[in-house]
Amino acid sequence: MILTVPRLLPLLLWLFIAPAVAQSFEPYEGQPGKDVVWVPTRHALVERMLDLATLTERDFVVDLGSGDGRMVIAAAKRGARALGVEYEPEMVALARRNAAAAGVAERAKFVQGDMFEADFSQATVLALFLLPTNLRRLAPKFLELAPGTRIVVNTYRIEGWDEETSSDLGDACASWCTALLYLVPAKVAGLWRLPTGELELAQDVQRLSGAFMAPGGRKTSVTGRLSGDRIRFTVAGSGEYTGRVHGGEMAGEAKGGFSGYWKATRLDSGTEPEPDRGRSPK
Repeated sequence: MILTVPRLLPLLLWLFIAPAVAQSFEPYEGQPGKDVVWVPTRHALVERMLDLATLTERDFVVDLGSGDGRMVIAAAKRGARALGVEYEPEMVALARRNAAAAGVAERAKFVQGDMFEADFSQATVLALFLLPTNLRRLAPKFLELAPGTRIVVNTYRIEGWDEETSSDLGDACASWCTALLYLVPAKVAGLWRLPTGELELAQDVQRLSGAFMAPGGRKTSVTGRLSGDRIRFTVAGSGEYTGRVHGGEMAGEAKGGFSGYWKATRLDSGTEPEPDRGRSPK
């Protein structure tokens, strides 16, 4: 089809106008999105969240629902690689422009997509500002991350999880002022062999319960907690065990009835060996 001048003129005008329209996009607080409304994390809390995650240049940070890109860009400015997943195309374009303006476009990447379908399995840090309903829906995928993966959130807690620590901006901040840190726990539910007997553990995210069975058949209760790949549990009347978990083995030091080095090996096949990545920096 041959375009006459009257038909060609609107097309030419659009070619000139479209880039200007895209550049002029400005999000507003409360702007509706697919699963959340956009409320930007204040810059002071962005930095506090990254501090709480003890971010390093070795980290790969993922922000689900990344908005204008401020979290991803701040992480990239600290030398980390970072990825933002955002459903709204105009937000993605804005974030890319912001990253380019900040000089971190090589380390700060943005993709358009649904956060519930995104692959963030390689993240060592998740930095999120999501509603409790969103966090609840994502929690099963959080538990599939490597033990010790750090999750920092703005204000809203992950239901059923225990935060490691939190930090507040103080009285000068009126809302959305708290950063919370979680560590993805190792998977230890199942049956383990200790030097002094067998240990059966049940796990509710970081919290542990169960029983210790001595060779003579005597059974005592066990309680404990996980912090990433670090484990601590108490065998009633026997002592306290602390150590590290690595796949089908865990080892450490014990105090009490049995003191000294201990090592446990998994007896069941309930858990595949954990990947050796994503642990919190020492």
